[in-house]
Amino acid sequence: MGQPVLVDNKAGAAGNIGTDFVAKAPADGYTMLVASNTGLAINPVLYPKLPFDAIKDFEPITLLGGLPIVLVINAYVKASSVTELIALAKKDPNKITYASAGAGTPQHMSAELFKSMTGTKITQVPYKGSGPALIDVIAGTVDIMFCPINSALPHIRSGKLRALGVATAKKVTLLPEVPTVAETVPGYVSDIWIGMMAPAKTPAPVIAKLNTELRKALSLPDVKDKLAEQGIEATSSTPAELANLIAADQKRWAVVIKGAGIQPE
Repeated sequence: MGQPVLVDNKAGAAGNIGTDFVAKAPADGYTMLVASNTGLAINPVLYPKLPFDAIKDFEPITLLGGLPIVLVINAYVKASSVTELIALAKKDPNKITYASAGAGTPQHMSAELFKSMTGTKITQVPYKGSGPALIDVIAGTVDIMFCPINSALPHIRSGKLRALGVATAKKVTLLPEVPTVAETVPGYVSDIWIGMMAPAKTPAPVIAKLNTELRKALSLPDVKDKLAEQGIEATSSTPAELANLIAADQKRWAVVIKGAGIQPE
C-alpha cells in the first residue's frame, strides 16, 4: 500500500492487553489487530470479565493464516495410532498425561476437546509456555501433547517424537503421511487461526480496501513461502466469513470450557 507499518507487540494477559488496546483505538483504519482464535474465540468465553467484546468492539477484515496442531507422543508411549492411544487411555484412566502451555491455550483446548469427544480421561500437566512442555514430552516426563506444527516438526523429523494425527480437517502438506485425528474421531478439528481486525465502526470502504490489499498480499508466492517457513498456511477470507468463524468458535469452545470446568489462571 506504499505506507510504513509499525508492529507494536503488546504482550501479556494471554493477548488481552493488546486486544483491548485496539478495541479502544480510533476507528480510522490506521490501527489494526493481529490475533489468533485464542484471543478472539477462547478468551472471551474463558474469562468472566474482559474490558472488550470480541464481536461488538471489532470489525473483521480477513483471515491471515492457519497453524496446524499435531498430536505427538514420545517413544515411551505404547501406541502407534490414535485408536491405540484411545484404547490405552480407556484401559488406565488418568494415567496418560498431556502437556499444555496453560489454561485456555491451544494445547489445552485441543486435549480437552479430544477428551470430550472420545470419552477418555487424561491428565493435564500445565507449563509456562510451549518450549518447556515440549522438552518434557520428548524426555518422557509427560506422555503426549497437542502441539503447533512449527514447534513439533523438527522433533518429528528427528525421530524424538511420533506424530499420531493432525488436528485439522484435512491432511497437512508438511506431514503428508500423517492421518487426521478426525479419521478416528469424526468431527474432531482443533487448529490455530490468525485474523486481522479493526476497531468497531471503522468505515466499510476502509475495511473493504484493507481486505482487498491483504488478500492480494497473501496470494503472493514469497509471502506464502515466508509464512510456510513458520508452519503457517496463508489463508484469506471475507470480513463476513471471519465474523462467522469467530461466532461459531466462541460457541464451540464455550461448550468445551463449561464441560471441563476450565478456569482462567
